[in-house]
Amino acid sequence: MNNLKVNYLIIVVIALLATMIIGFNIRWSNTQDSQINKILSQGELRISAVSSPLIYIDEQKQLRGFDYELAQGFAAYLGVKLKITIRPTFEQIFDDLDNGTADIAVAGLLYNKDRLQKMKTGPSYLNVTQQLVYRKGSTRPRSFNDINGKLMVMSGTAHASTLKRLAKEYPNLKWEESSKYTTNQLLEMVAEGEIDYVLEDSIAIALQQRIHPQIAVAFDLLDDHAITWYMSRNQDDSLDAALLDFFNSSHETDLLARLNEKYFSHVKTFDYFDTLTFISAINNKLPEYQPLFERYATSLDWKLLAAIAWQESHWDPLATSPTGVRGLMMLTKPTAATMGIADRLDPEESIKGGAAYLEYIMERLPESIEEDDRIWFALSAYNMGYGHMQDVRKLTEMLGGDPNRWLDVKARLPLLTQKKYYSQLPYGYARGHEAYRYVENIRRYHQSLVGYLENKDKKQRTLDIAQKSLTYIISPELSENNKTGETESVQHEKQIPTEEKVSLHYVESVNSTQKTPLFTPEIKLPLKPQFASTIPYQPTDTNHSSTAPSTEAISN
Repeated sequence: MNNLKVNYLIIVVIALLATMIIGFNIRWSNTQDSQINKILSQGELRISAVSSPLIYIDEQKQLRGFDYELAQGFAAYLGVKLKITIRPTFEQIFDDLDNGTADIAVAGLLYNKDRLQKMKTGPSYLNVTQQLVYRKGSTRPRSFNDINGKLMVMSGTAHASTLKRLAKEYPNLKWEESSKYTTNQLLEMVAEGEIDYVLEDSIAIALQQRIHPQIAVAFDLLDDHAITWYMSRNQDDSLDAALLDFFNSSHETDLLARLNEKYFSHVKTFDYFDTLTFISAINNKLPEYQPLFERYATSLDWKLLAAIAWQESHWDPLATSPTGVRGLMMLTKPTAATMGIADRLDPEESIKGGAAYLEYIMERLPESIEEDDRIWFALSAYNMGYGHMQDVRKLTEMLGGDPNRWLDVKARLPLLTQKKYYSQLPYGYARGHEAYRYVENIRRYHQSLVGYLENKDKKQRTLDIAQKSLTYIISPELSENNKTGETESVQHEKQIPTEEKVSLHYVESVNSTQKTPLFTPEIKLPLKPQFASTIPYQPTDTNHSSTAPSTEAISN
């Protein structure tokens, strides 16, 4: 009888394996040299990219951005390491596809019909709008008929293709196409009055407005555009099918919604005067307090601590609210006493106390909250109290959301003012809508501060990137010897003309309906049966989800 059970078990296992193998052969190409099989056998997904608002190198020379995390997700889905080469020019990433040195091209790329003869696209994952921008204070054009000055776009982009089509409708429309400038450089040139107009995408514009508030939107083009990844056009659709499965899984796990919330949710509104005031204060007030922020932000980015202080007091050490909170960090008497602060109006004491209190809150947060989200939970508690923060987590769970995910919890914050909800919670009524705005404002100020300070030395860094290609290799699992996520970069020493293709834009928020764990590079998305028999899955330690994946950078 036991032998019979064993035989049945063997038969079931063989049947399952056969089903998966058959499914693999039917779904993908049944040849061993299909593109997906090559990627799986080589254990490496090769991506060619251009620095853009969706994938970029930060001041620590680490890769960041929406497209970067999405590419990490796809590599983890396949169970292979990720090799990303940051190219200096737009045309180079398509050359990489042509000559077979890259599998996919990414850079916030717009769907462009002019590319489809030699290229094909993957699933679209963001809808965007092209906008014409001008310098605030000059005459605003209402249509392309009103353009009176120098209009410039990057050559070879979807924006250039758009203008070529519009020229049939506007015969007097003139523009210049250039391969010498990046997206950010063109927008900065508008802000500084060096050129008059640029046609770009609203995400790039929205991000740059927080650094250069003089950039203004003249009008939107009517048609929305999709952002997508590009692949070389051939008869092999195995990579296309794998991408489609991955994006379907990404929708199911809310990966796209979480990335949208992380990178774009706080940049949907722009206040010109508020941004101008903040940038003026960066130049005039911040230098006095920056050493203090740097000294006491032991576990935080000092620029985030500075953004919190700006939201609290506008860097006024004597600020006092009607409720009695005082100082740069607007501490209450009990909080100051708990943190050992005697004088709330002393700038150093206030910053020291505020930083210590925020770290205290961070330490109290449940370990189930993912690292990327912990600061936002802590800030909501800093604003309205730890008890109310726990209340909104409880309410989120009651309403079917995930209490450990900021995307879900922040949507429920305004409900704390409604009696039918707060009456069921231990700490009762709270001005949750204020906590919501508080956190979102700090995120915007932090982004502006980071961008503005980076902009001061970005010309040299942009030149370095423009002259050299950088290759990053990201392992799918975290090495015990490299838990910091530090990246070494190897630089291609060839001198290459500067050109950058970036196309981005404003994204509508996506409501979360799934209660699933936050995706991190260490956690693999479930493979489809077609992959399951091909890729062995080695479980990783999910207790270290806050750390970055191991990376190494190679310069060619």
